[in-house]
Formats: sequence, C-alpha cells, structure tokens
Amino acid sequence: MRRQLLRNSFSTLNRRKQIMAFSFLKKFEKDAGSTLVIDALNLAFRWKHNGKTDFVQEYIGTVQSLAASYNCEKIIITADQGSSSYRKNLDPGYKQNRKDKYAEQTEEEAAAFKAFFQEYEKTLAALENMYPVLRYDGVEADDIAAHLVKFKGHYGLDKVWLVSSDRDWDLLISDTVSRFSYVTRKEVTKANWRDHYDVSIEEYISLKCLTGDKGDNVPGIPGVGPKRAQGLIEQFGSAMDIYDATPLAGSYKYIHNVNLHAEQILKNYELMDLLTYCDEAIGVDNINDIEGKLIHED
Repeated sequence: MRRQLLRNSFSTLNRRKQIMAFSFLKKFEKDAGSTLVIDALNLAFRWKHNGKTDFVQEYIGTVQSLAASYNCEKIIITADQGSSSYRKNLDPGYKQNRKDKYAEQTEEEAAAFKAFFQEYEKTLAALENMYPVLRYDGVEADDIAAHLVKFKGHYGLDKVWLVSSDRDWDLLISDTVSRFSYVTRKEVTKANWRDHYDVSIEEYISLKCLTGDKGDNVPGIPGVGPKRAQGLIEQFGSAMDIYDATPLAGSYKYIHNVNLHAEQILKNYELMDLLTYCDEAIGVDNINDIEGKLIHED
C-alpha cells in the first residue's frame, strides 16, 4: 500500500544594481510580476557567519534590494519553526546530527548563537509589519516554499525567485521558478540547470533519494554517490523504477547495497520529495492560514 501511494504521488509530478553587501557579476533579467520567496533563517546566517548581531535593518534592506533587482511585486517570507514534525515522525534521526553539534558548543559559542537568534527574532518581527511571514510550529521553510510553488496559480504567483543557499530548493525549479544563492551569488534556473547538475530537473529527486542528504542526516544507499546514482538512473530510470527493479543483478558491492537498502529509497521520497509531501508536512490548519494571509489578506 505504501509503495503504491508513493508511486501514485510521484507520477503526478513527472543588474545593474549592487545589492547591499552583494556584488553581482552580471545583470539580472527582470521579470515583471515576479514574487520573491525568502528562506528567512538561511539568509540570516549570512550575518551569523560574519559575526554580526545587529542586522535587522541590513536584512530588510537586502530583501528589498533583491526584490528591486528582480522586479518583484510581492515578497513572501518563509521561516522554520523547529525541525519538521512530519519528518521526525518518519525518521527520529532526522537532523539529529545538528542537535548533537549544538550540544557540543562551548559556552562562548552558545552565547553567540543565542544573541544571533534574538536578533533574528527581531528581524522577523520587523518583517511581519511589512510582508507576509509564514512560520508554523514543526514546519520547515522548504515545505512552505514548495507549497507556494506547487499552488502558485492559486496564490496568484506568476514567476517566482527563491532566495536560499539550500540546494534542496532546486527541487522546485521550473520554467517559472528560479533560485538565487547569497553564498555562491549565482542563479539556478531551468535554462542554466546543466551548469549545476549532471542529471535533469526531473531526475534530481531520484539522485537525492539514492545519495541521501548528510546535512539533514538522511542516509542514502551505502556506496552510491552522485556518479553511481547517475549511472543507475540512466540504466533503470527514476529511483522508484530502480526500487521496482530490485533485486538488481550484479556482483558489485553497491548493487548488493541497493538491493539490501531498497526500502530506504521509499523513505527518502517521503523525506525529501518536497512537492509531493509539502502539504502533509505543513498541515491543513496551517495551509488555511497561508491562504488567509495571501489570498484573503485584503
């Protein structure tokens, strides 16, 4: 039953301006009617890495400058409120590596982190007086952004620019959805996708399901890195097709691991396929609140 539900869900998806401290290397194309979607905490870490604890106004200025550069008529702030309850229920070890790392902080590091988050909360409060801020307990910004992209027609969004250094957000790329990373200062678009990845946009989720995500403590198939994953995708098709083909023939250790850990592929779809599972991760009540803020705000 779980496998069939996964398959059914999977089959339905098949500048001239300097921006604050950013120095852009090329002129950005400006798209009238675009919406800027900010990964709030992700962007705030720009100041954390620079050791700044007084950044409210700089943050707001950066958001506004980005919106002006991309000619965005709307700005939406998406923010994490703890780790995903949905994913924790699927895998208690989800992002446990981050908690372990924080537990090992020195007193000085913990104090700096506390000061950063206090300023971050001030920043969100200030932004909330200006733009829709979407933040819900046990929900991650990734899922909120995925929901907005998945139903962008419903929300009256035409072209969308995502602002995040998180490559998970590349699962949302399409003709009308692109991403800008403040870390690399590069754009990821449908047009330049192959400059960044050796698999297609449609194959990207399969690559992630096979290789996992170390940053989120999501295991992949042991011994299967990007190159072997790409080879498996070229030979069998999607990760779901690979699962269906198991047990795979072959004497290589990584082939044995694919057969042994095939169920991990299914779990990884549930953990990482943002467009398919974003609504389940957000919850009905929170989706109603999003609609209230974005559709019925007037």
